[in-house]
Amino acid sequence: MNELPHVPLPDGGRLAYRDEGSGPLVVLLHGGFLDHRQWTPQLATLPARYRVVAPDARGHGDSTNAEAPFRHTDDVAALIRHLDAGPAVLVGVSMGAATATDTALEHPDLVRALVVSGAGTSEPEFVDDWTQKTLDAVWPALFAGDVPGALEVWNKFTVGPHRVLSDLDPAVPALVGEMTVKTWMKHTADERDWSTHAADTWARAAKLTVPVLAVIGGSDSDDHRNNAERLADSVPGGRKVTIDDAAHYPNMEHPAEFDAILTEFVDALA
Repeated sequence: MNELPHVPLPDGGRLAYRDEGSGPLVVLLHGGFLDHRQWTPQLATLPARYRVVAPDARGHGDSTNAEAPFRHTDDVAALIRHLDAGPAVLVGVSMGAATATDTALEHPDLVRALVVSGAGTSEPEFVDDWTQKTLDAVWPALFAGDVPGALEVWNKFTVGPHRVLSDLDPAVPALVGEMTVKTWMKHTADERDWSTHAADTWARAAKLTVPVLAVIGGSDSDDHRNNAERLADSVPGGRKVTIDDAAHYPNMEHPAEFDAILTEFVDALA
């Protein structure tokens, strides 16, 4: 694949992205530690209807690492302004969903609608032991240099708490692993996390006026499902759709179903 174009950021960083198709702008925001390849199925189909842009978040994939405080929402805003094609429908999974909501809160003129999965805002509430124990198990293995062990734990999010790895098409965890390791290898254990996020997001989200759709993986963790549902329930007219046999990455597990849900939503926007 050819080298990705990059958007120059105000602080000197650069954001890599894919830009395909023409028409209404749809920006696809990937999950934490992944990159734009999470959206490989959508990048093959959606550009027939829309202009589809899929960036690598700062510190992920082919984008530069941060060297000073930054917010993912401001990077997305810089990308949309650079393209001069907004407002955009922001579609995000996990960290990408949180970034999408934050962008609607912080840069409302750039956002036409939100589609979220696996998260609600950048201030998630985790009350399920499974979610927290899984997160807590990743970092010791990773900081000890046990990348295979850390990846085995991280893949629990790909599978979900109610299934086993063999229930999935092996291509899905394989790609998740490839993206995750690439991003992990960009960083060191003692590196500072420079990312920050918007404040008071849940109270502010209740005042959003853009259309919101939550696409929920029925096999995702309770915490991730509940956060996405909470956002949809907080917004007047918010909608929820469940893809039953999918966990944290429904767009990868069932791309045709995900695309049908997404295109119906986008095409119905005024």
